[in-house]
Amino acid sequence: MSSLLFTPHALRGVTLRNRIVVSPMCQYSSEDGFAGDWHFVHLGSRAVGGAGLILFEATAVVPEGRISPQDLGLWKDEHVAPLARITRFITEHGAVPGIQLAHAGRKASTARPWEGGRAIPPGQVGWKTVAPSPQPFNPGDPEPEALDEAGIARVVKAFVDSTARALAAGFRVLEIHAAHGYLLHEFLSPLTNRRNDGYGGSFEGRVRLVREVVRAVRGRWSQELPLFVRISATDWAEGGWTPEDSVALARLLVQDGADVIDCSSGGIAPGIKIAAGPGYQTPLAERVRREAGVPTATVGFIRSAYQAEHILRTGQADLVVLARELLRDPYWPLRAARKLGVDVQWPVQYLRAKD
Repeated sequence: MSSLLFTPHALRGVTLRNRIVVSPMCQYSSEDGFAGDWHFVHLGSRAVGGAGLILFEATAVVPEGRISPQDLGLWKDEHVAPLARITRFITEHGAVPGIQLAHAGRKASTARPWEGGRAIPPGQVGWKTVAPSPQPFNPGDPEPEALDEAGIARVVKAFVDSTARALAAGFRVLEIHAAHGYLLHEFLSPLTNRRNDGYGGSFEGRVRLVREVVRAVRGRWSQELPLFVRISATDWAEGGWTPEDSVALARLLVQDGADVIDCSSGGIAPGIKIAAGPGYQTPLAERVRREAGVPTATVGFIRSAYQAEHILRTGQADLVVLARELLRDPYWPLRAARKLGVDVQWPVQYLRAKD
């Protein structure tokens, strides 16, 4: 039996050698947004390890869009060269380099997770955050500034400018981050968007910014290259964003130029209980794929080769995105191929360990 997990997958003018995607996982290890040796080793090893697509972590389109002061950035031309060094290595080792562009909105200006993750006030290496409405993420956090229409236009332009830099840096896939309670998701969710202008209120108003970003990025990104959008397919909270909303949005985003809807969930507010377990988000990707008729990626506690193969074989998603498993083992794809009985090419330097 052939393996769908290890079947090449074409997206526009790009062909992935398999359907294993390295999830964009923040490393909180940059200075002034620059990629360094940690990023080279971390991302390069996943390419050597056999993944098909390597998505770089949430990369800020403006300095104030960083989750932490140590986030990766692409808001200035000087960021391009260090990223290009990594994309060249990834490409040389048979994987496709991709990048997730992001703005953290009201969840910006925080300490790194291992430093407590608290909000950093302006003046203490922190900065004033922005959001659709002036409600902080946690009670007691500094209040974000509600974006006016000029500020919204600057956000859209920042995504476009960073897209041009991503192209110059050699990326072949681009993902817009509209999930996990960050700025674009904040506009989508009724829990965080309390606006009464054209960017709030109705579903059409709340999805307006995401659609503007996708259309503008698609206009700057090469037509030969695929565009992903990561969404939180549910807020897991009463009165929040729902799977039905995600289906409706997915239909619109594909019209706007997106090629894949990357389905995650949650993150909009603290204290929401989620019954997380193996593959717990995959039903969301399956529903969006089936009801909207669009390609999807699934992520969340996907741990075994057989689980990943089953997801694809049963039509629940088109791509399988791994996070924790690829932190534990950069060479998970090589081991998965062996378990599924697939003969894949190993790096020649490692051939002595293949059999």
